[in-house]
Amino acid sequence: MSRWPIEEIQSLLEPSLAHLGYSVYALERTGVGGKTLRLTIDKSHGFVSIEDCERVSHLAGPLLDQSDLMPDSYTLEVSSPGAERPLKTPADYERFVGRKVNLRYRLGAVEVALEGTLGTVDGEGLEVVERRTGAIRIAWADLIAGHLVASP
Repeated sequence: MSRWPIEEIQSLLEPSLAHLGYSVYALERTGVGGKTLRLTIDKSHGFVSIEDCERVSHLAGPLLDQSDLMPDSYTLEVSSPGAERPLKTPADYERFVGRKVNLRYRLGAVEVALEGTLGTVDGEGLEVVERRTGAIRIAWADLIAGHLVASP
């Protein structure tokens, strides 16, 4: 099993995806024998649809096939981060201000889970409004993980 240069593959795909209004959210080798390249895409407005995934697949497949980056046979899988996507960067949190989130953070020596509405986001951290306790401020250094909560 040869090693795929994930960073180079991402560099190859990013300009064309950006031209169509998409970005690479994640890129990984998965599946039995590691023969699947999973490309998770995002777009700045709204959520990624099946049609978006098909469009990117039709673009990315030929780009990868024409490059020398993937000498072995592979399966390309294009997907979205999903409605309950993990939030990875401050920009992710800024993008979803006003949405319901689930967070894990440190409060001293204790790990706390919290669900609420994402309020302000700045260089110091973020604020979540929990319906019973009100606004809670969390510093970036204390944040462990977060993801969107799908609305019913």
